[in-house]
Amino acid sequence: MNKKTVKDIGIKGKRVLMRVDFNVPMDKGIVTDDKRIRASLPTIQYVLEQNASLILMSHLGRPKGAGFEPDLSLKPAADALSKLLNKPVKVASDCIGPEVESMAKGLKPGEVLMLENVRFHKQEEKNDTEFAKKLASLGEVYVNDAFGSAHRAHASTEGVAKYLPAVSGFLMEQELEYLSKATMNPERPYVAILGGAKISDKIAVIENLLTKCDTLIVGGGMANTFLAAKGYNMAESLVEASSIETAKKILDNSTEKLLLPVDGVVGNKSDATAQTKVVDVDKVPAGYSMMDIGPKSIDKFSQVLKIAKLVVWNGPLGVFEDPRFSEGTFAIARLLASSGATTVIGGGDSASAVKKAGVAKQMSHVSTGGGASLEFLEGKILPGVAGLKDK
Repeated sequence: MNKKTVKDIGIKGKRVLMRVDFNVPMDKGIVTDDKRIRASLPTIQYVLEQNASLILMSHLGRPKGAGFEPDLSLKPAADALSKLLNKPVKVASDCIGPEVESMAKGLKPGEVLMLENVRFHKQEEKNDTEFAKKLASLGEVYVNDAFGSAHRAHASTEGVAKYLPAVSGFLMEQELEYLSKATMNPERPYVAILGGAKISDKIAVIENLLTKCDTLIVGGGMANTFLAAKGYNMAESLVEASSIETAKKILDNSTEKLLLPVDGVVGNKSDATAQTKVVDVDKVPAGYSMMDIGPKSIDKFSQVLKIAKLVVWNGPLGVFEDPRFSEGTFAIARLLASSGATTVIGGGDSASAVKKAGVAKQMSHVSTGGGASLEFLEGKILPGVAGLKDK
C-alpha cells in the first residue's frame, strides 16, 4: 500500500469530501444489510475526531441518470449511518447545485452531510469533467473509501481526485493491503480458489493467478467447462461451449497447478422436488446438472488447503443458496475458518457464502467489492486507486 491515507494529510477544520460505498440492500426504504456502512465507520469517525466537517457521496443501484428516483434515494442509508454515529446526518436533495454548495460550505466542524445518489446524473458514469469539478468544489480534501467502486472510472471515484488532494480511507487501505498479499510476494504455499458460473469473465484472473499461486482450485459452474474440455459428458450442467477451447489451453499449460472436482452433487430439476445424487464427474447421468462439489472433491481440496499459508477465494463452489447444494462451499468455508492461514475472501457471492456458513468473522479479510477485487487479482490498475497521492 504505497498510497497516502487520510492520516497522512492535514484535515483539521477542513471540509472533507469522501466517497463511500453505500450501495446497500434496501426494502421499503429501510436498509436490510448495513455491512458496507459499518465498514466505512473507522474513516468517518477519524475525520470527525479531527474537527473536520464531512460530505459523503455514493451511488445506489442503477438509476436511469435522468434525475431523482425515490426508490434509489440515499436518505435511508443516511438514517442508518445517523443511528450508528448517534448523531444527525443531514441529507442534500442533490449532489451538485447552489443549494448543495450552500449546505456543504455551511457545515460546522463535526457535522455530516450525505449527498444524494451521484448516479441520478448521467455525467457520473461518463466521468464528465465539469460534473467532477462541481463535486470537488464541495470539499477541500478528497478521501476515497469506496473500494467496491474503485474499478470504475467515474466522476466521484476518479474524476474528483484530479481537483483535490486525494487520499485513501482506512477501508480502502485494508482492502489493498490484503489483496496485495495475493499479488506481491505471497506467503507459500499459496492456494487460490475460483468458483462461480462462468470462466469467460474470469479468464484473465485465472491466467494471472496461475503465475502467482502454487495451486488453483476451480469449482462451481466454471469447473463444468473445464471438465467438458477434458472430454467428460456434463449432461445438462452449465457449460460455456464458447470457452471450451480456452479451457483446454489453460489445462494444457497448467496441469500441475489446476485442481478440478472429482465428484459432485447433481440434480435433475432446479426446483425443490429435484432428485439429487452424488456421482463421479465421469458419470453425470442424462438429464442431470452438476450443482455442487461432492465429498471426494471436498477431501481432495482439503488436503491442499490444510497446508496453505495464504488462501484467496473468489466465487462459490456450488449453488450454495439452496441447502441441498451448499455443503461443498460451506465445508471449504469451515475448513478455512479454522486453518490458521491468511484467508482473503472476494466480495459478492463469496462474502455472502462465508456469512451464510457462519464463519465470516473468522476470515482474515472479507472484501466489500466483488468486481473490484476480481480486477485487482487480474493485475489491473484500479482507476479509483491510481488517482490517489503516493506516499
